[in-house]
Amino acid sequence: MRALRILRSPLGLGAALMLVVVLAVAIVAPLLWGQAAELRDTTNINAAPSLDHPIGTDALGRDLLLRTLVATRLTVVLALGATAIALVIGVVLGAAPLLLGRALGRIVVTGVNIAVAFPGILLALFLATILGVGEYAAMWAIGVAGAPAFARLCQTLVAGVMDRDYIGAARVAGRGRFHILLRHVLPNIAEPLIVNATIAAGGALLAFAGLSFLGLGVQAPAYDWGRLMMEGLSRIYLNPLAALAPGVAVVVAGLAFNLTGEALAKVYSVSAMPVTILGMRARRARVSGPAAASGGEADGVVDDAVLDVRGLRVTLPGPRGDVAPVRGVDLRIAAREAVGIVGESGSGKSLTALAIAQLVEAPLRVEAETLRFAGDDLAVAPRGPSAVAARRRLLGTSLAMVFQDPMTSFNPTMRMGVQLAEVSRFHGGLPWKQALARAVERLGAVSIPDPRRRARQYPHEFSGGMRQRAMIAMGIMAEPRLVIADEPTTALDVTVQKHVLGLLGRVRRENGAAILLISHDVAVVREVCDRIVVMYAGRIVEEIASHRLAEDAQHPYTRALIAAVPDMATPLDRPLETIPGRPVDPARVPEGCAFAARCPFATERCIVEDPALQEVEPAESDRPGAPQRVACWNPVTTPAARRRAEAPATTSALSVVEAER
Repeated sequence: MRALRILRSPLGLGAALMLVVVLAVAIVAPLLWGQAAELRDTTNINAAPSLDHPIGTDALGRDLLLRTLVATRLTVVLALGATAIALVIGVVLGAAPLLLGRALGRIVVTGVNIAVAFPGILLALFLATILGVGEYAAMWAIGVAGAPAFARLCQTLVAGVMDRDYIGAARVAGRGRFHILLRHVLPNIAEPLIVNATIAAGGALLAFAGLSFLGLGVQAPAYDWGRLMMEGLSRIYLNPLAALAPGVAVVVAGLAFNLTGEALAKVYSVSAMPVTILGMRARRARVSGPAAASGGEADGVVDDAVLDVRGLRVTLPGPRGDVAPVRGVDLRIAAREAVGIVGESGSGKSLTALAIAQLVEAPLRVEAETLRFAGDDLAVAPRGPSAVAARRRLLGTSLAMVFQDPMTSFNPTMRMGVQLAEVSRFHGGLPWKQALARAVERLGAVSIPDPRRRARQYPHEFSGGMRQRAMIAMGIMAEPRLVIADEPTTALDVTVQKHVLGLLGRVRRENGAAILLISHDVAVVREVCDRIVVMYAGRIVEEIASHRLAEDAQHPYTRALIAAVPDMATPLDRPLETIPGRPVDPARVPEGCAFAARCPFATERCIVEDPALQEVEPAESDRPGAPQRVACWNPVTTPAARRRAEAPATTSALSVVEAER
């Protein structure tokens, strides 16, 4: 265990030994000296320190050293109880945005922020006065007073984990909020919570001693260190040890907890952490448009299409009105077809895929004229429990997604076999033994060596390429009709890239799944896909059969992307081609063509009028393939124009036009 690493440093070793001694005294002292600490000796009342009584006796002649040792148990138990109350309430409040939703969660977060502004000890005194005197009332007062700090910490930790891909997958698969919290969130934020709880226990111990010292905590005949200090204060000048001994005990125990927490923080580096089946149900994205309004089927739906999207828009509020990172995307994918989406970062590729997969959350809003998957209209919210269950089952078994970062796509606290088996257990109803056996079989199907042993390992024990293959294995735990692969070969070497892409091809051939491959690499998409969709500034600017890409691509942006990919014929003595300028800011999309500012063919018309995506004749009309669509006023149709597009000048035609104005 990593926790044992605290023993390697002098500070950690000393803190651990102090804590062990305190806990050992708390357990052993009442058993050995509990009765002796209650013995009264009226002939030896308020005695000074002696060999028989090292720190003297109290007003009833009881030995103060024994009482200090015995009081360790009640003091520690009450401090740990208050810490547990603070931790539980803090976790519940901190997870409120997840459990209650955004609107109610925001109210809870506001209340927590207000409570954090008050000093904890003042809040504890206030609550202790309301709840009344006594150890249990004081324990609840200290626990509730400490909850806001844990809630603030938990809010930050939960917010960091909720962005992970495995949480998104858990939502879409239909898992409930409590299941996600208990199974996926809490295990991944446990380390910082435990570290801070250890430190907080020391603070709770000091606070408890303070309340008992003031008479608000433990009441006679029970006693803790705080009450012993209060009783010894009256004789501070006659026998200082009567008050100082329990005070020293408080300091030593508090230091033990705090130093142990600090040592754990250093060990865990905590300041005082596929194909993923889209199974767990995500918060429904708000989908509107004609299909949603009518509640019926859109006109002209293609029956053999696994995915049919028309007029897809994703918007979010901005300071100057709505911003649309995705603007009117039309996309159709037939059964067993592989379609690639290419474009620069920020062109809307991944957001389009997330919108299709129902993984877009507020404040983003999804609108679509048509959004159909596997014959089901996703634009219409399901009505009734049976319809909701059917929607969950559809997304959980028929839609799979390979996220870009394999390390964030798996829960790091769960073994790989268990994560894969959850798909079969939840959607297939298989018992654990059969589900795990299927997980092992699927790991072997994606060429992971020794799958039985690997199924017992954690994600960090897999290499990057093996994690990508394991994600594909998770995707084929069911029988997906569509696999969305978002940059599945990012950060992988060429050999592993080839293997991963080959696995996607096998899934397509053997399982009959359609593939939607998102990538920056035009060459990769060209090798894998039947058809290529080029996106720029949130919309499709060209759609073309992959085998015709190099020769027949007509949009200047597509030609520039092709030229930017080096090959074996690229001259070594010349710099690599680049696209001048920067991608368009979604909040400042120009009135005309979004690519005009970077295009060598831009004209006056391009500045004021945005071209529609229209079907065109290929440059070589005798080439077979899917219809070609281009959104451009000046498509590249001649060899001379093609050479000009593939070597764009640093100054575009539009820049010249604007300079003349």
